[in-house]
Amino acid sequence: MAEKSRIHDMEIKYDVVHRDVKYPRLEFKTGSLILVMPEDNTDYSKIIEKHKNWIYAKRSIIKNALIEAEGKKYVDRSDDEFRELVYSCVENICKELKLGVNKIFFRKMKSKWGSLSSKRNLTINILLKYLPDELVEYVIFHELTHLIERRHNEHFWRIIAKNFKDYQEKEKDLLVYWFLIQQDVIEKSIEMA
Repeated sequence: MAEKSRIHDMEIKYDVVHRDVKYPRLEFKTGSLILVMPEDNTDYSKIIEKHKNWIYAKRSIIKNALIEAEGKKYVDRSDDEFRELVYSCVENICKELKLGVNKIFFRKMKSKWGSLSSKRNLTINILLKYLPDELVEYVIFHELTHLIERRHNEHFWRIIAKNFKDYQEKEKDLLVYWFLIQQDVIEKSIEMA
């Protein structure tokens, strides 16, 4: 069910989903706020009020990313070119870090660019093919760094910073491209309807 609330200078739209959960929680999925509530709880305003500053901050980040996305363009490459780029990056990064992966999988992922399993399997989001080479390389380096450090702690970010001094800018660019792609997917689904 769609709802809305005013937080500071922004009107925030959100969807409410009732599930078999003990406590309410907030999620931002592809830029949309989702309020996950216990089955018997209908006091939405209480949780919105409690977390209004967090909601406002997240929504501001998303709003800025959407504005920046307007100036970005997709990279046009074939699936074969993309796979070749990924395999090449994995090989080079594994040599550099003296690491190895088990298998590489390609699939569409709903909320991330890539992941690395405990079995050393690297999964790459196929939507990454639309991003510039340096962002593809960054995502792969980021995921392979998890072979050294599983968590996103200080040690992890120090390793990243050695190779990507501008990693914070790369993280921001990934967010911008994420919303560019999501916006395009939404627009295409509206055109088809």
